[in-house]
Amino acid sequence: MCQMFAGQDPARYEYVTRRLRLNGQSTSIRLERAFWGIVDQMAAKDGSSTPTFLSKLHSEVLEQNGEATNFTSLLRCAVVSHLGELGQVPQPGPAIAAEWEA
Repeated sequence: MCQMFAGQDPARYEYVTRRLRLNGQSTSIRLERAFWGIVDQMAAKDGSSTPTFLSKLHSEVLEQNGEATNFTSLLRCAVVSHLGELGQVPQPGPAIAAEWEA
């Protein structure tokens, strides 16, 4: 089974850095190529460009949490949540989380 994961094309998990403006502030975000592909799809589904989509998400995070600590990790988790909504990724329940915390 691990060969299925270990044997994937390295281009899928190479880092890609994109420079953009989040709510007028210049920044860069570094994600694996596979994540960028899904973020781009999420933006398209939202009817916006990727920078506009990310600015909107960033604004919502600031509004809800007051800060956006580790925004890149938040993006990865947003991708997993998005795939879960599409039925492509099972969401871990409390039993699975408890196994890792033990």
